Amino acid sequence: MMRVDRRDMILSGAAALLCGTAFAAGRLLDIALVNARVWTGDGGCSDAVGIAGNRIAALGDGAVRGSIGRSTRVIDCGGAFVMPAFTDCHTHFLRGSADLLYPDLLTVTTRAEFIERIGRAARQLSPGQWLLGGPWDEQRFGGAMPDRDWIDPVTANVPVAIPRTDLHALLLNSVALKLAGITRDTPDIPGGVIERDARGEPTGIVKDNAAYAVLKAIPPITLAEADRLIRKGIAYALSRGVAQVHNTEVDWSVHDAVRRLRTAGPTGLRFYSFVPLADWQRMAALVRAEGRGDDWVRWGAMKCVSDGSLGARTARFYQSYADAPAARGVWSTSVETMRAWVVAADAAGLAITTHAIGDEANDAVLDIYAEAVRRNGARDRRFRIEHAQHLSPGAVARMHRQKVIASVQPYHAIDDGRWAVNRIGEERLTRTYAFRSLLEAGVATCFGSDWPVAPIDPLTGIDAAVRRATIDGNNPGGWHPEQRVTVEQALTAYTRTAAYAGFQDDRLGRLRPGYLADIVVLDRDLLSAAPAQYSGTRVLRTFVDGVERYSAA
Repeated sequence: MMRVDRRDMILSGAAALLCGTAFAAGRLLDIALVNARVWTGDGGCSDAVGIAGNRIAALGDGAVRGSIGRSTRVIDCGGAFVMPAFTDCHTHFLRGSADLLYPDLLTVTTRAEFIERIGRAARQLSPGQWLLGGPWDEQRFGGAMPDRDWIDPVTANVPVAIPRTDLHALLLNSVALKLAGITRDTPDIPGGVIERDARGEPTGIVKDNAAYAVLKAIPPITLAEADRLIRKGIAYALSRGVAQVHNTEVDWSVHDAVRRLRTAGPTGLRFYSFVPLADWQRMAALVRAEGRGDDWVRWGAMKCVSDGSLGARTARFYQSYADAPAARGVWSTSVETMRAWVVAADAAGLAITTHAIGDEANDAVLDIYAEAVRRNGARDRRFRIEHAQHLSPGAVARMHRQKVIASVQPYHAIDDGRWAVNRIGEERLTRTYAFRSLLEAGVATCFGSDWPVAPIDPLTGIDAAVRRATIDGNNPGGWHPEQRVTVEQALTAYTRTAAYAGFQDDRLGRLRPGYLADIVVLDRDLLSAAPAQYSGTRVLRTFVDGVERYSAA
């Protein structure tokens, strides 16, 4: 049984109530960041920040310098930009960490290059090892969906199961199909698709729930390997200025790994763990037995998947796909099952978020959330929708009225914007990745990456939200520019609103005396920089819990 330091939880609430003077009284600073351009996240700016222990203790040059002692570490920032460290509200952390080791398939531009990189990676594996990454995107090498005939000649006896970039489709070779038991006689299962050629044979592409047969065939990694990968991912995230991730996963792998790491001490990166909504009874029992963790590793949150993705044509829409008139998408979880799980988990006091991409899926989730409130009564739930990607005309107003949080990923807009019109036409695109509409309607909107679907780099996400310039260079003025947001709105979505989405707004997301000292130092003032400079900004230092966890030096 994992034991966490309950003092962290007690102090986290109490310290936020203290004013800066009271908090710092009688104690000199451990770290002083001076000569800085400080964005506090509170709507103001300053020029210095002081840290005592794991807390912000002072703001402003006078207060900070007045609390410097002989043992204080004074860091002259040289005018660098200091702000609350970023929270990424949507990751698949173990998959992203593992992908750091896999071949880069997202930069390929031709079919031949795609095949060559897979073949090269397969030749480096030991017998029995699976090639499981990195993610691919057919739109980047001509638009044709790959199949097993492409990769069979270069992968020999190595089983291959490589996810599409949206994680809603897998590319398999013939070895993997055989090991998974998928043949021409294998029927499709609800919420899944096995693509077949004109002869009825599997092409090697399986989508959504059809992937589960493959996942069962892949040997699980050892606990030691999972822990090693998580540590690698932690170091990488810190180098990008991220102090916390919300891991919205379909299993318990990351949850179990970070709890193991926490038994050895602070994890260095904060984790908010979401596990499958189907397992709500297991989580409710864990909360009853052990509470909800601490500010390093927290739990008590559940995730459901309602539909698929736009790229795989499995996102659930009211109307058919423009390029596939017979398809409207799938329900990854039936509406009836979602309703039963959400109402029961909500009654147990668990936090809930739901993946929803298509407009029909988003409306169904809003209906279910409303029913849970009616049946279980009022409380501070902070229901979330992950992606909230394609919305019906009335969905934004409903989200505001129901106080549902939009957990969105800006990079998807500049990625999908290259080809989304082919899937659903122009009219539905006016309500796609509608970040500005959400914010103007008063919907609490937090940002994330969906790593490894997109880079775990908030600066890339800020660039995507503010400029909306698609990655193919064809929309320099912004794809649907009416949905661009300001840089301060983007910063807030990665900090203050992210803290609210994780029930930590009383202690994180702002630089305020008494708050936890999660701070990032950047080499460029984002408030005055030209938008084209955002993605080129460098992270100089990342502090988490008052300790410098990353330094570019």
